[in-house]
Amino acid sequence: MRILGIDPGSITTGYGIIDYERGRLALVDQGSISTPRGAELSERLGIIHEKLLVVIARTQPSSVAVETPFAGHNVKSLIQLAHARGVILLAIRSAQLEMFEYSPRSVKSAVVGYGGAEKEQVAKMVRMLLPGCASMKMTVDAADALAIAICHAHTAGTAARLKIRA
Repeated sequence: MRILGIDPGSITTGYGIIDYERGRLALVDQGSISTPRGAELSERLGIIHEKLLVVIARTQPSSVAVETPFAGHNVKSLIQLAHARGVILLAIRSAQLEMFEYSPRSVKSAVVGYGGAEKEQVAKMVRMLLPGCASMKMTVDAADALAIAICHAHTAGTAARLKIRA
């Protein structure tokens, strides 16, 4: 199963693609979609949408996992994040992919074992869980996106096993 994890942001959106087979994780691709800081919101949203469609077409994921927003932002940031999530969800829908959402606490718990983990702890565990990326250059946003994909891999596997037993 190929999973695209997305860490939404209106300035930088992280993405990470992994393959998950029989309990084994493998890195496919990772990176960030960056937008110009001073650009209008509509321009940034267009860039996110277009570049995400390119990532989807190039990597051909079977499902997408997206982090849900948390209420710790100020109102303006939360509104801009909601707009970014909107174009991300539109890209996923346009590609006709199955989408799953996870809270930041769920992602941290699935990857680190503790829902209150710091970003550095998450990035360190991502590097440990994915062979070959220990020395790879990776942004914090890409590491978060890979953590979201790993969370889905673990969650989807458990859900599938429960369905089989039922």
